[in-house]
Amino acid sequence: MAVFEFKAREYPEQPGCYLMKDGEGRVLYIGKSKNIRSRLRAYFNGTDKRRRIADLVRQIAEIGFIVVANERESLLLENNLIKIHKPPYNRALKRDNSGYAYLRLTDEPVPRLVAYYRDRRTVRERFAGLAAEEVAAASDTEPQETPSAARFGPFVSGRFREALIAFVTEHYQLRTCATLPKRACLLYHIGKCSGVCEGYISKEDYLESARQAAKLLDHRGERLIAAMYAQMEAYAEQLQFEKAEHMLRHIRLLERRPERQIVDRETEGSQEAVYFGEDRVVIAEVHQGMLHRLDAVPWERGEGAAACDRFLVKHYATAQRPGEIIVSEIGDARGVRAALRRRGEPPVRLTVPRRGLKYELLQLCRANLETLIELDKAKAAAK
Repeated sequence: MAVFEFKAREYPEQPGCYLMKDGEGRVLYIGKSKNIRSRLRAYFNGTDKRRRIADLVRQIAEIGFIVVANERESLLLENNLIKIHKPPYNRALKRDNSGYAYLRLTDEPVPRLVAYYRDRRTVRERFAGLAAEEVAAASDTEPQETPSAARFGPFVSGRFREALIAFVTEHYQLRTCATLPKRACLLYHIGKCSGVCEGYISKEDYLESARQAAKLLDHRGERLIAAMYAQMEAYAEQLQFEKAEHMLRHIRLLERRPERQIVDRETEGSQEAVYFGEDRVVIAEVHQGMLHRLDAVPWERGEGAAACDRFLVKHYATAQRPGEIIVSEIGDARGVRAALRRRGEPPVRLTVPRRGLKYELLQLCRANLETLIELDKAKAAAK
């Protein structure tokens, strides 16, 4: 087996994840860094004397990477990729119930707010190309996701998440008990629960409180803090000063606002973002809102958007087709949709976004393409 030759100039000095693979394309190790080039250099400069690292380096045949916008995205992407690929040299984060959690309002008759870890097995099985019947027969060691339950997040900071749970459950008087008791407990008597178990609040009023909590939590990132400020001001205008003060106290605890991210979102089904460059097309695969692959495919741009249409028809004639294709440009959307139609399957959705998360996903593709172009220029200049 040929020894892998690491060339630092072939890797970006940007945040993201790197995937170390063997000669058969199997992912050996997945890591993240604020500077991918600098982190990779540490594997090959001989400073790390651990036997495990030496064994890993001997098996490397290829190193791929995905560039992201910030460190938070690299943390989330690494977490998801490790769970999907299960690399042998990643000791941590392999379990599906590890890493970064969401919050979820349970679908019980009297819901409560709990931390929740997404089930990534469906992503892993789709990535491996398993048939539907094999997916149905997959391991049942963990409960499946409940589509009817509202989810919010993910939250990189466990401290932020726990503080948010504490605030929301207390502020909206939601129960925290796993089993609804017959009598109100201490939490009711100290003003931290509504006492729905003993009928101190009607079930209808409790569910309305839960809906208000969900409405607040549905604001993400910086918008969550802004929504809390708006609610605080509304309380003050209604002369509910105690509630306003309670809201402000928790706002200050949560002021460290999470950065916006697009690599792990609340989206059902499968999507692919297709960004057309001059000599390459970058395709990002997303399943259940989780980015799990990004590839650059060579092509020759022809004149106008018709070339994009031809690429889509040819590529998806043989490739596994997602439920939605997000494209940077298209000529005849109706014609492409008709060409991709398959008997017995719903028509594929074609989207050309101009704003929002889908647009930002295309911009992630664009950023990776620009990085590849810059690296190509650096390699050419070094010859």
